[in-house]
Amino acid sequence: MSPISADLSYQPEEDGFLEGKLLIAMPSIGDPRFERSVIYMCVHNPEGAMGIVVNKPAPDITFPDLLERLSIRLQHGAAEIITCPVLVGGPVEMGRGFVLHTQDYFSEESTLPVDADVGLTASVDILRAMAIGEGPRHALLALGYAGWAPGQLDAEIQANGWLHCDPDTELLFGHNLEAKYRDALAKLGVDISLLSGNAGHA
Repeated sequence: MSPISADLSYQPEEDGFLEGKLLIAMPSIGDPRFERSVIYMCVHNPEGAMGIVVNKPAPDITFPDLLERLSIRLQHGAAEIITCPVLVGGPVEMGRGFVLHTQDYFSEESTLPVDADVGLTASVDILRAMAIGEGPRHALLALGYAGWAPGQLDAEIQANGWLHCDPDTELLFGHNLEAKYRDALAKLGVDISLLSGNAGHA
């Protein structure tokens, strides 16, 4: 968990920090890696920001594939997790796995609590728990994460690169990845068909 740090005293609603919120990429973001991305923010403080993209599937890998590569045996009682999405969580450390999950699973050693309901765990122990049916109720596995230097995300938001909204279970953990971008915008009352590459510029 070394790349992740957070001051858990921050309250996004009061001080402008966006931990626990969803970022929605605008066409003006100007970075093809984040085109039509929805990102759950795990850390946002004066030292920088870190989040997990929740709507971009990782090509050519499934959750059972990943367990097999890690020599973790999937027990029959845990068969429902075989549909757990494996996502491209962002362009940083793409060889590393992060599990975003409900906090009915929590490890004192390796879980970063983002808010009262959602945590982020980057150890293989959670995968072992999921493989035997003792994992969280909702989870997604991301390879890599999105990271910003101090002040970088704030500047991108000021430049109309991102909108943000409150998450819900379907936006975070739903398996219809293609619908998440449209649905996140709809939550803000934004019609995706009205967006263009020039949207948001005065």
